[in-house]
Amino acid sequence: MKSHVYSLDGKKGKEISLPRVFSERYLPAVIARAVIAKQTERLQPKGADPMAGLRTTAEYIGRREAYRSGINKGLARLPHVKLGGGGIGQVKRVPNARGGRRSFPPKAEKVIVKGINRKELALATRSAIAATTQKALVTARGHIIDGVHELPIVFEDTLEAVKKTKDAIAALQSVGLGADLQRARVKKVRAGQSTMRGNRYRRRRSVLIVVSKECKALRNVPGVDIARAGSLGVEALAPGATAGRLTVYTESAVRELGEKYGN
Repeated sequence: MKSHVYSLDGKKGKEISLPRVFSERYLPAVIARAVIAKQTERLQPKGADPMAGLRTTAEYIGRREAYRSGINKGLARLPHVKLGGGGIGQVKRVPNARGGRRSFPPKAEKVIVKGINRKELALATRSAIAATTQKALVTARGHIIDGVHELPIVFEDTLEAVKKTKDAIAALQSVGLGADLQRARVKKVRAGQSTMRGNRYRRRRSVLIVVSKECKALRNVPGVDIARAGSLGVEALAPGATAGRLTVYTESAVRELGEKYGN
């Protein structure tokens, strides 16, 4: 597979051969499994106090031979609080009682992390990289690529050295990515309780910039994410476990991916 290298003004330059990783098979099930595994690593264990609802003197009074037995007294055969002088108080301890324990409380020791093999994770990452070259998958994600002539889009390394944001945006617009950048500028209010938890707005994902060093000029553009080729993960390539994100590579990043995953 070959691709042209674009300059900052959108002109086609030399043609390079893409590494073998860009021709990997598309495996949506493996990609989804890897994304879910990485998402669960950020989950925080939560659980109830093991003694919640059990700090009481309540005792079961349904046995005939028990002291304070409730038989033939019109009392429910449930744990009642022991009062002074042999009295019987409120029902406690059981789930259907006021102040009782929960039926099936969440436990902090529950395993919530979905494990994945190291080789399977690498396969998912390679498959997600290859999915960025298929126009059908990129379009299915909602990206607007009417002005894009070929995928993947490879820029010269000068893109990493751009200092001003307006110059970097102009470079992306020169290859036909202006409509997709404009699509990501719209933000919507989320539905439900999440609006009260500091996660009020929802914004669309636009272009992913894969570089070898850094690209500070694009770090504040809405919807645009920047990732280094050496630490490129499957979550950035397939947000929401859906592969085919619109991705821009620099020439050095393509070379680094080839060295990492084999040429």
